[in-house]
Amino acid sequence: MPTAICNPLFEMQRFIVQRLLALVPTLFGISIVVFLVMRLIPGDTISAMIGTQYQLTEAQAAALRAYFGLDKSLPEQYIIWLTNALQGNLGYSVRSGQPVLGEILKRFPLTLELALGAVVIGLLIGLPIGILSAVKRDSFIDLFGRFFSLIGLALPNFWLGTLIILALSLYFGILPTSGNYVEFTQNPILNLQQIFFPALTLGFAFSASVMRATRSSLLEELFQDYARTARGKGLREQTVITVHCLKNALIPVITLVGVEMGYLLGGAIVVEEVYALPGVGRLLLNGISQRDYAVVQGAVVFIAFNFVLINLLTDLAYAFVNPRIRYE
Repeated sequence: MPTAICNPLFEMQRFIVQRLLALVPTLFGISIVVFLVMRLIPGDTISAMIGTQYQLTEAQAAALRAYFGLDKSLPEQYIIWLTNALQGNLGYSVRSGQPVLGEILKRFPLTLELALGAVVIGLLIGLPIGILSAVKRDSFIDLFGRFFSLIGLALPNFWLGTLIILALSLYFGILPTSGNYVEFTQNPILNLQQIFFPALTLGFAFSASVMRATRSSLLEELFQDYARTARGKGLREQTVITVHCLKNALIPVITLVGVEMGYLLGGAIVVEEVYALPGVGRLLLNGISQRDYAVVQGAVVFIAFNFVLINLLTDLAYAFVNPRIRYE
């Protein structure tokens, strides 16, 4: 973790290398857990793929299991998957027959756009309310801000998303386009229309967390010795807040943004399902329900990689807020 002293380039490079090396055992452990948990679910890939409409003989089912490598022992299956994964091959989806990595990368731009939109909306709403709530402590604005944060944290995403769809369709005659997602490069306006309400659904809860973190951190900084010294020099309160206190107060907010981005890049499963968006989260959900082992294992490892990488970038962002940050 960073400590506030200095920030030599060598120490930053060493910190990055250490975090990247720590990524290897993390992904290895996650892959083992996901591999075992998926195989503890009753049924298997073949049963989920065939369903109840077809009846296979034992010989036909055994042939399918042999074709997909499910007839081997669990250690053998994992070693085969791990060997291929180290070569960039996360396997093939049993349902679609497509490479898992290709499926993930095809859906990732949507999830990335949704995550960025949610974070931007959350910051645009949460930061001003949090700052005003801290500066106007115990005022009506502060009470409103705290009430807003309670609502934002208490409302489930799936309920808020359903409520938005219901309100738009009943009272405004507008139904968010679902099931026919258009990429940004094809039609930017339609794409933003499709992404706005899902991003708002996610960003609303995130804005409540940003507000609470900003208010708590800024209140603490406003009563530090350096803030009192700045006031004693005759600086205006606005200058004390914006120049001296706000930068330090933003460090917990940066941490929060990093954690939220890691979560969202993993796929906001519920929101993607509510709005029928073909993102990584929905791919993972479908893979679990269909016992598509390769899809689930590949998607979870991809999510874990993103989460660790985002947290690394978050730690590096501290230096831009506080130049005295030093990495160890």
